[in-house]
Amino acid sequence: MDAAGALLAHQSLSSPVDLLGALFIVAVLPVLAVSMTSFTRIIVVLGLLRASFGTAALPPTPVLVALALMLSAAIMAPTLSAISQQAIVPYQAHQIRVSQAIERAERPLSSFMARQTRSNEIRAFARIARVQLVTGQPVPIVVLVPAFLTSELRAAFAMGFALALPFAVIDLLVAVVLMSLGMFMVSPNAISLPIKLLLFVAADGWTLVATALAASFR
Repeated sequence: MDAAGALLAHQSLSSPVDLLGALFIVAVLPVLAVSMTSFTRIIVVLGLLRASFGTAALPPTPVLVALALMLSAAIMAPTLSAISQQAIVPYQAHQIRVSQAIERAERPLSSFMARQTRSNEIRAFARIARVQLVTGQPVPIVVLVPAFLTSELRAAFAMGFALALPFAVIDLLVAVVLMSLGMFMVSPNAISLPIKLLLFVAADGWTLVATALAASFR
């Protein structure tokens, strides 16, 4: 009887609906990686940092994306571990169905997103979605995800401003010095770029930025 029950459970897990659900998860995985993890904040901050240097193509975009992915993997490691233990491992052992695995995987992700999301954004998107929030109940995913993305963009632009301000001061000082010397034909960026690179390397800037990004997540 036990063997027959296990066989029936395995067959129910392999139903067309479960297969369709698994294929859907695989198809939307890149979107989930962007919209429900730390990737958005990191890649936006790195992009703003590159713009602050005044170099349109250096570091190359693939390098920034790879760095953002590696940082995201490190930051999301506790959440991914919880998802693996609560959803993936039981599903692989044929103990739960796809729908149950998705529900279990949603909990750690929702907890992570809720910690990063401001209450103002949650209330705003609850009004947009016409969803009534209940105190003590989890925020619906249809409200939490866009609120999380908005909060991430806000945090990324705030960090980008803090990173760009010193570079803007250097650009301004270089432009003022060149104008006072009458060197109107010299591009300020040609002088300020080596100075910004020198100061950034001397301050171990990449390590500081990566550390600040990791510390910005709760």
